Amino acid sequence: MREIALDTETTGLDPGQGHRIVEIGAVEIVNQIATGATFHKLINPEREVPEDAVRIHGHSTESLRDQPLFAAVVEELLAFLGDDRLVIHNAEFDLRFLNAELAALGRPPLPTERVVDTLALARRKHPGAPNSLDALCDRYRIDRTRRVRHGALLDAEILVEIYGELTGGRQRSLSFAADEGRGRAAGAAAGRRPRPAPAVRGPSEGETRAHRALVDALGEAAIWLRYANAEGEKG
Repeated sequence: MREIALDTETTGLDPGQGHRIVEIGAVEIVNQIATGATFHKLINPEREVPEDAVRIHGHSTESLRDQPLFAAVVEELLAFLGDDRLVIHNAEFDLRFLNAELAALGRPPLPTERVVDTLALARRKHPGAPNSLDALCDRYRIDRTRRVRHGALLDAEILVEIYGELTGGRQRSLSFAADEGRGRAAGAAAGRRPRPAPAVRGPSEGETRAHRALVDALGEAAIWLRYANAEGEKG
């Protein structure tokens, strides 16, 4: 099953107050494993970026001035998302911003029914505990050393791991990989030709005559005669 882990960075907290998206990051997941396919864009918000927001994600008004507008990347974004399920942490926040941007372009909104909110999953699994991305990384021992500042693509990549922990997907994928490995080994064994049995070569006629002559020369005390008599008794 294909899903998309998605995250945004913005100029503020409320699109109703004129705040805009400045970064979008998305990671493709198939059967809860990241495929390596990603979408990542910095966006010119067409407004000033408050210093409080810059401290969170590091994108200033000046650094975003030459980036494309949302209208210039929307087709590529929607093509990457397709019709697949979206995995978002605190989905209500990101969805409000994405749908505000889409509405400004006369595009239909992304429906909430299409979204899995990992914050809601975490709150059900760990009621009363901190459930931010950082807290969940610490709880599940996920490396977050690169997360000095918020970044949409990095957070989407981290979210893939968190989603796997919250749903048991990591354990299932490891089990699937082990089963697949065993299946490949069994298939290889089934296709392998059996080793031929070594040919049994008996003594030649000359070797047999020489052996009899040696036994005759040794007389009745020859050990070989006792061995031959014992074999006759067993038969």
